[in-house]
Amino acid sequence: MALGKFGYYNPDKPLENRLTDMGPRHYWQYFPPIIKKNYGKWLYHEVLEPGVLVHVSETGDRCYTVRVGGARLMSVEHIREICDIADKYCDGYLRFTTRNCVEFMTDSEEKAKALKEDLMSRKFPAGSHKFPVGGTGKSITNIVHTQGWIHCHTPAIDASGIVKSVMDELWDYFRNMTLPAKVRVALACCLNMCGAVHCSDIAILGYHRKPPVIDDEVIDKVCELPLVVAACPTGAVGIAKTKEGRGTVRIKEERCMFCGNCYTMCMATPLADAEGDCVVILAGGKISNRGTPPKFSKVVVPALPSNPPRWPEVVQTVKKIVEVYAANANKYERLGDWAERIGWERFFEKCGLTFTEHLLDDYRLAYDTYRTTTQFKFTEDAWEVSRQVKGI
Repeated sequence: MALGKFGYYNPDKPLENRLTDMGPRHYWQYFPPIIKKNYGKWLYHEVLEPGVLVHVSETGDRCYTVRVGGARLMSVEHIREICDIADKYCDGYLRFTTRNCVEFMTDSEEKAKALKEDLMSRKFPAGSHKFPVGGTGKSITNIVHTQGWIHCHTPAIDASGIVKSVMDELWDYFRNMTLPAKVRVALACCLNMCGAVHCSDIAILGYHRKPPVIDDEVIDKVCELPLVVAACPTGAVGIAKTKEGRGTVRIKEERCMFCGNCYTMCMATPLADAEGDCVVILAGGKISNRGTPPKFSKVVVPALPSNPPRWPEVVQTVKKIVEVYAANANKYERLGDWAERIGWERFFEKCGLTFTEHLLDDYRLAYDTYRTTTQFKFTEDAWEVSRQVKGI
């Protein structure tokens, strides 16, 4: 037998004393005691007030949850403060949601009330809330977003800055449940879409509009050219030679979709451009199966300028869509369901957006077919666009 790190290894019985489950620890050991006790016994849950939920078990136990909006990128000091709050009110237990919220759970309504008061009293030096309570029920949920300028190497726009600017204007919709239904907002800083913008009620997408710039002076010194070619998903990159005979690459611009994969492989093919990079707004997506099937988001604004530090054009466009939706949709009707009920052309008209035949469908010759159903609802703008497309 051979003595291994964890004991003796028997070649005749290779599975004897074999260690398994050496990856992430099992989630069970991180459950709060009340969750372990009532696992599989929960009857229902209610939203008591914005940001505060209660789950009721068949045993009579109640678990109170206070949800706060969290940041996508957190400092160590901020995380330590979150842990201190959990230690004080929740026996050290908390959880992060998929939309970057932090949920504090306790078995006492009194603790939940004291916890909420404590959370809302904590502010940054500039005056904004460190732990804003809300995002439940018929409200705007916390914006899920990507890294942006802070970390990502191929962003067309910032992420954290735009999210902060947008949520400053939509704050009342986050902390109150006054919308017809839940509205999920997402942001991705480039069209690789790490931010799930393809299925959100409102989505903000950074978009490169110019192909990469090739630095012929250094590309053959710092990059492996075959890897740059292989990284392109559309075959837009090809090997070439400079006038001096050095190796380089060239971009077939008609094939380039501005994804930045080549820059991921080679720093000598930068893609960021202050003039060309823009912000695209999408709307109408959802993952929920309630009422209607899941939907993909649709492009509703093809290009807005990226104007830091407060991105006024983006903020006002998103705010306008939310306000029009809030004023016109039926109860429990998601944004995409409302747009389909009234007709997408009417959606553009009500939101003050310019509609063209290029926005709703992106497959070839779609404009020959997508206006042929009896469900199509004409507006004056849509009728004029239709006449132009058909050459009337």
